[in-house]
Amino acid sequence: MSRLQTEHVYKVFGRRPEEAVRSLESGADRDDLRADGTTAAVIDASFSVEPGQIFVVMGLSGSGKSTLLRMLNGLSEPTAGRVLYDGQDLTALSPSELRHVRSTKISMVFQHFALFPHRDVLENAAYGLEVQGVPRAERERRATEALALCGLEGWERSWPDELSGGMQQRVGLARALATDADLLLMDESFSALDPLIRRDMQDQLLEIQARLKKTIVFITHDLNEAMRLGDSIAVMRDGRIVQLGTAEDILMRPADDYVASFIQDVDRSRVLTAEAVMTGPGRPGGTEDRHSGAEDRAGGAEDRACACPTVSTDTPLAELCAVSARVPHPVAVTGADGAVVGRVPQSRLVAFIGDEQRPPLSCDRTAVPRQKKEVTV
Repeated sequence: MSRLQTEHVYKVFGRRPEEAVRSLESGADRDDLRADGTTAAVIDASFSVEPGQIFVVMGLSGSGKSTLLRMLNGLSEPTAGRVLYDGQDLTALSPSELRHVRSTKISMVFQHFALFPHRDVLENAAYGLEVQGVPRAERERRATEALALCGLEGWERSWPDELSGGMQQRVGLARALATDADLLLMDESFSALDPLIRRDMQDQLLEIQARLKKTIVFITHDLNEAMRLGDSIAVMRDGRIVQLGTAEDILMRPADDYVASFIQDVDRSRVLTAEAVMTGPGRPGGTEDRHSGAEDRAGGAEDRACACPTVSTDTPLAELCAVSARVPHPVAVTGADGAVVGRVPQSRLVAFIGDEQRPPLSCDRTAVPRQKKEVTV
C-alpha cells in the first residue's frame, strides 16, 4: 500500500494568487489578503498519511478542510506545494493521467450520497467500475461483494429512494470499495445522517477498515467523530493545520487555546486509554504501595494471593474506572503477551478524568475476566 504526503500546500483564490503565497510565506496573515479580494483557503499544509491509517482532518466551517481534500485527488490544483501518492506527484500529472489515478487508485465518498436515481443499488455500486471499462459480469460481481461488505446483501435490485439515508450512504461507500482503490477520501460523509445512523456508519467503517486496511482521509467538523475514527488527527483553523497528532496527543497536550476550547467538552474517559495514564512497570497488586522495597522485589504472600482483575493497554478509562473502584491498590496494566507493563493508581486516574475519588473495596480473590468493550465517544 502507498503513502500519501503533502508538502507545503497552499490554495489561494482571487487576484495574483502566487504573489499572495509569497506574502504568506513572508509572514503575512490571512486577514491581510482580504483587502484586495484574495482568500487563502489552505496555508502551508504538510502531513503524511501512512498506509492503512485513518487520517481525520477536523475543523469548523471555513477552516479549509474540504478544499484540502479536493487537492488530494486533483479536483482542485494547489497554488503552491505538492501532493504525492504512490510515488507520483499528482500536481505534475496531465489531465488524462490524473483521471486514471482517480478511477483506479483513489475513491471518494461524498456527503450527500450522489446516487443515480435511475439506477438500482447494484448499478450504483458498480458505477466506478463501469467508468473503468470493467466487463459487466465482473463489475456486478465486485459490486455485489462490496454491498455485502457494507451490510446491503439482498438490496441489490432496490432503488435509491427505497433506502434510508444511512443505507444510501452505505451504497456510496460500497461504490468506493468496489473499485478496490487503496485510498478513500471521505468528505463529511456522515454529517447529513441522524445521530444514531451516523454512529452506525462509524461502526461500519471501523469494521470494514479492520478487514481491508485501506488508507482513509476523513473530513469532519465533529470532534467526537474525529476522536472515535482517527488514528491521526489534523485540526485546522483559518486555512492552517494548528495541531497534528493522535486523539490522546490533542486531548492531553492541546497546541493552543483554540484547540483547548475545542476539546473542553470531550469525555476524556471514553477516549484516553490505560496506556496514556499508567505509570512505569509494576506488579499486580501494587506491592510497592503496601510493602517495603525488599518485599516488593521478592513478592509477598499477599501479592501472590491477590487475584484482582487487570486491564490491557487499550482499555478506555471509563472501563478502567470500574476496575479501579473494586480493588484497594493500583490497577495492573498488561501488554499483548499478558505481562504487566504498568499500573494506574486511583489518584492518577481521578486526576485525568476530574472525578471524585471513591474508596476501593477489598481484594476480590476471584479474578474477573476482562471483556473487550466498544470504545464510544
